[in-house]
Amino acid sequence: MSARRATIADVARAAGVSPSTASVVFSGRAPVTDPTRQRVIDAAQRLGYTGPDPRAASLRRGSSGIVGVVVGARLGAVFSDPVTRLQMDGLAEGLAGVGAGLLLLQDTGEEAAGPSLLTTPLDAAVLVGCNARMRDSLQVLRARDVPVVVIEGDGGDGVPQIRLDNREAQRELATHLAGLGHRDVAILTLPTAAGRPPGWLDAAAEAEIQVDVAADRLAGAREVYPEAPAYAAGASLIDEGLAAGRMLLADPAARPTAVLAQSDLLAAGVVRAAEEAGLRVPHDLSVTGFDGVVVDGLSPYELTTAVQPAAEKGRAAGSAVAAMLAGSPAESLGLTCTFRAGNTTGPAPAG
Repeated sequence: MSARRATIADVARAAGVSPSTASVVFSGRAPVTDPTRQRVIDAAQRLGYTGPDPRAASLRRGSSGIVGVVVGARLGAVFSDPVTRLQMDGLAEGLAGVGAGLLLLQDTGEEAAGPSLLTTPLDAAVLVGCNARMRDSLQVLRARDVPVVVIEGDGGDGVPQIRLDNREAQRELATHLAGLGHRDVAILTLPTAAGRPPGWLDAAAEAEIQVDVAADRLAGAREVYPEAPAYAAGASLIDEGLAAGRMLLADPAARPTAVLAQSDLLAAGVVRAAEEAGLRVPHDLSVTGFDGVVVDGLSPYELTTAVQPAAEKGRAAGSAVAAMLAGSPAESLGLTCTFRAGNTTGPAPAG
């Protein structure tokens, strides 16, 4: 059996002060003499007391002071993704007036030893993306009566959504390539389902895509290139783009003249694969990305891409959460990407 957790009353007795005085030392709400403060701190250290139980404080306040951010990827991938980092910065800004802390919660379908959606006290939650499994998480949160906002996904009726014009922006990039004369184009998608290994997508696999962003961007590309081969990456990482690019460019007799990548990181990997294969970008191969983020080490290339307002997405989600916590209605919001022509696209090679 574990030892009983020391209380503020235990610390007060050990320090020879009243419980109210000991409590003030930790809350800082009233002045206490230095000798008294030191006696309380020393007693707390001896007893292993680290401060008031936050669970009890949350019960007194009627709130936890925590907004959960539910992601469908491993945390390592989350922190390596510049889009997600910008979204998190914006989310923190949008919640600045609420005084809530952000808690990252994984929803990868695996059992987690840490905080979970069922047990963690939350004032609200933000779902980043909304695939089939995260919709189950949405149901858990709604059953707990936790206000929810979804970034880049469909949470259903009554759930505020912060969405991009993914389909339209990807169609604009595909139209740009078509205008340059490209007919043999390959599509490199974001992961289409949690845990799905990289690989080619046939019609059945495309119909079962579980990640809204990947499905929307693929639909936009399909409006211009309905028959283009599509390959799904395992993650939005440069190394994944490099590995996928090697697959797309492996057969010299069947190489595309352009690749539509669903993220800038994937596009950067394809550029590296092209260089490995002795191809010149954009003379032999045009490459487009999506996101408009800074990719280290890509110089002298500047990707042709769709620039998305990632930080604004986060701020909008934070503002929606703040409104809901204040008892006000929160509206869904659609944001627009901006086409940016770089030096990674050019006319289709003659041949």
